[in-house]
Amino acid sequence: MAAIEEEEMGSSCSWRIRGVTELLLRGLLLCALAAGSGWCNSVERKIYIPLNRTATCVRLMNATHQIGCQSSMNGDTGVIHVVEKQEDVQWVLSDGPHPPYIVLLDGELFTRGMMDQLKESPRISGVAVAIAKPRPVKGFSPGSRCPNDGFGVYNSTYGPQYAHCNNMEWNPLGNGLFYEDFSFPIFLLQDENETEVIKQCYQTYNFPHNGSVPQYPLCAMQLFSHMHAVTSTVTCMRRTSLQSTFSINPEVICDPLSDYNVWSTLKPINVSTNLNSTEKVIMVATRIDSHSMFWNVAPGAESAVASFVTHLAAAEAIHKAPDIQTLPKNIMFTFFQGESFDYIGSSRMAYDMQKNKFPIRLENIDCFLELGQIALTNSSVLWMHTDPVSQKSLSVEVTNLFSRCSTSGTGVEVQEIGSTQALPPSSFQRFLKLKEIPGVVLADHKTSFQNNYVTETAESLAEVATVVARALYQLAGGSGNASAIQADPRTVTRMLYGFLVRTNNSWFQSIIKPDLKGILENEPPPYYIAVSKPVNATYLVHYVLANLTGAVTNLTKEQCLNSDGDLYEYAWVQGPQDPNSTTSSRLPFCVRSTVRLTSASSPAFELQDWGSTQYSTWTESRWKELHARIFLVASRQLEIITLVVGIVILIISFVATYFINAKADVLFTTPRDSGAVAY
Repeated sequence: MAAIEEEEMGSSCSWRIRGVTELLLRGLLLCALAAGSGWCNSVERKIYIPLNRTATCVRLMNATHQIGCQSSMNGDTGVIHVVEKQEDVQWVLSDGPHPPYIVLLDGELFTRGMMDQLKESPRISGVAVAIAKPRPVKGFSPGSRCPNDGFGVYNSTYGPQYAHCNNMEWNPLGNGLFYEDFSFPIFLLQDENETEVIKQCYQTYNFPHNGSVPQYPLCAMQLFSHMHAVTSTVTCMRRTSLQSTFSINPEVICDPLSDYNVWSTLKPINVSTNLNSTEKVIMVATRIDSHSMFWNVAPGAESAVASFVTHLAAAEAIHKAPDIQTLPKNIMFTFFQGESFDYIGSSRMAYDMQKNKFPIRLENIDCFLELGQIALTNSSVLWMHTDPVSQKSLSVEVTNLFSRCSTSGTGVEVQEIGSTQALPPSSFQRFLKLKEIPGVVLADHKTSFQNNYVTETAESLAEVATVVARALYQLAGGSGNASAIQADPRTVTRMLYGFLVRTNNSWFQSIIKPDLKGILENEPPPYYIAVSKPVNATYLVHYVLANLTGAVTNLTKEQCLNSDGDLYEYAWVQGPQDPNSTTSSRLPFCVRSTVRLTSASSPAFELQDWGSTQYSTWTESRWKELHARIFLVASRQLEIITLVVGIVILIISFVATYFINAKADVLFTTPRDSGAVAY
């Protein structure tokens, strides 16, 4: 009996040991799993320095081409080399012993010639561009020398002598970089502090002191910008369509560039029906957008902002005239989106007018006045451009336009261009393609575009706005004192600050809806059309126009939110801060205006004509991540040793796992119940 008792006690002890062993193993495993994530993140933070303020060159497509940049699936890595002068590039092209390289390029050297050298070299895996401050003295434009070529009014049958900018190179600084296809990623470094960190890392580890070859470890950079779409809009839209048709979880690989146009009328019109053909409208237009090499970075200070700010100021000025509701003709204020990409906004509105999908039709347009680039230089001269082809049959109407614009009585001199020069790239051309309409384009240049930042005072833009407002009043049949109409320089100043410096200011805060306050930032908005609708710039133009031309009502919030109709649109906005409150409470109110949004999506996508040569076909590729980081990279020998050691550890782990699994019944099996002890 004693022997039996001793055996049972040994079995019990063995069971306890196994149980404790199993618990310890499980506990260690759980601890490792619990700590693993945080530990890995900690190690990653010690290895990599992320670059948080970057902008990326992405891939865009049209009917025939793909342009832009992309990285490989897992990002592209290269040893950093700083290029601050032309001679520095020789190291990465031939002399450097550690390719591939990622070039940190000084902004002044971001030129077509430099990028062509880097593009042709197999030793380059990416480019990081340091933002140029101050701006290049000679100016910079990555666009085409003939913007929107092939999508304006001039072609082989209409003014062939003016087609393809035959008689005028409108953008002589255009180097065409925007339309190139690069096989490596290109990032813009927007933070000067991050740029300095990269340069310091380069100086410490990569700089070839006294001509010596730098030794490992070396400072490297990794750029992630893999794009899903390839080839052309036709290809990517076809693949997206097939995915949507046959896949349960379709994956969209590209999106059409689209947004909304902003428009309003001086006198309210019923948007649910078409205007009578006898009702005439003066159409004044400008564009909101611009583009650049890098996604969502499109400042457009002169090419867009100065023009639409002047347009907004003119709209405010003419709304103050006492007799506007009795004018024989209405006035339509229009702000187009996507004009930089083959006239997306204007072509869509002209298409909708032609198809009777818009309350105003082409036959209702009496004349067309467009504000082009108007950041006045010291000469203070505005040039009136017109179409030399249609002017032959519309000479009387065009002469009337000239007369109204040139007799405004302000300090701005308005001069006429000769009838042998074509229209500059303009939204007006898309309407002229469908119907002969008398019109002019006002611009600060007689021939090619100017390339000056807006340095003039707000008074100069206010004077231009006054010219426009007085001309519109007279064109609409106003018989009152036009000289009493005056744009407000203070309003122009506030708009320039909001659109060019900081959107998060007290005025913008007070005029937008509460649910849109998140779009206000301590910087200007980008003027890239993108694929989300509406973009921040469109929202801001919409609510600034409503504030300047609308009326404050005494409606409650509930009444305001339910009052939209065919004549007016109502908006419940935040209002100014309450001066009598110690908290940050506001005094909201309801604004009634004629300001509305209409689609700025190319008709090509409504027609599913993805290879169209008549309408814009621009799409933007989708991606999963866009980011950059720097780190120290070891030598090839150390990497091979690390790989071999890792493989050995992996093999040992497999063998250990095999033997543990083979003896699992001994290590982890729970002993049988011994039952009752016999005595």
